[in-house]
Amino acid sequence: MPGPLSDALAWAVIALFGAGVLLERYDERVARTTTAGAWVLFALFWLQLIPHFIFEHKSYIEGFLTIVAVPASVYAGWLLYRGRDTLMILSRAVAVMGLVYLPFETIPAIVVGGLTIPAPRQFLIQAVADQTGFLMGLFGYHPEVVMGNESGYPSAFLFTTPEGHRLHFEIVLACTGLGSIAIFAGLIGAVKAPLDRKLRALAISIPTIYALNLARTTFIGITFGNQYLQFFVDEVLFMFGSSDPYMVSWFISDRIISQLLAVFVLVGLTYAVVRELPELLTVIEDVLYMVTKEEYDLHESLDIRVPRADGGERVER
Repeated sequence: MPGPLSDALAWAVIALFGAGVLLERYDERVARTTTAGAWVLFALFWLQLIPHFIFEHKSYIEGFLTIVAVPASVYAGWLLYRGRDTLMILSRAVAVMGLVYLPFETIPAIVVGGLTIPAPRQFLIQAVADQTGFLMGLFGYHPEVVMGNESGYPSAFLFTTPEGHRLHFEIVLACTGLGSIAIFAGLIGAVKAPLDRKLRALAISIPTIYALNLARTTFIGITFGNQYLQFFVDEVLFMFGSSDPYMVSWFISDRIISQLLAVFVLVGLTYAVVRELPELLTVIEDVLYMVTKEEYDLHESLDIRVPRADGGERVER
């Protein structure tokens, strides 16, 4: 479950991936072995998160992906150890993802000389909460801003139904889009490509993710706070193991609609980024190989060429 031990394990995983990246410059065999071990430790990290996503977070999509991540991580480590060196790109990506995500997840507020420096997560969560409240206001909805139960600072919205029932909608770290931002930042940072193309890929992905995430939090806040999606109440409650009928709009807006749409959005965004940074296709080819055990040449299939330094083009494996 998420907590100090989980955070420590996460940092250990990223440190081991980082060690493998550094060792790659000096001894490829040792780097391969170290990074393969990092993938096994990564599998352990996902294994201890399964109860959180299934039973506490009640997310079937995230729960399923977490379960899949366990054998997938072990398999990636085994393939890398056996000599599939292209998986070092994905390994570098995981290291960068962790360096982007973990400071927000694990670094607490710091007091220096009587001055409190807020935790990085507070800056991000409150920014998303403020912007979500602004966007809801544009649609004519003005819920009361209250202290968050989880965060302990004003990052939640209080709605009251016509019957007088109070609904609490809180922005937490998972609501900020940081996870998706870290994934794209990691993938873009891991490939070997000119800086200008990497910056263009970041300019395509990061602002898009952030903006669409604000649209998501605004949609969830409005539909949940006003109970607009109270459909198939008994069926939805049974599906998510809940007895609170006021949560139905939440489950439908967040756990079903938003998460399903996110899959399609991320696929489309990946294609847009790949058009700018074709080197990422090597990572996708590795993932496809892990799933199907068949080799793919997506550069050729999609007719996407990797620009050369001299202005020409090449197809790169």
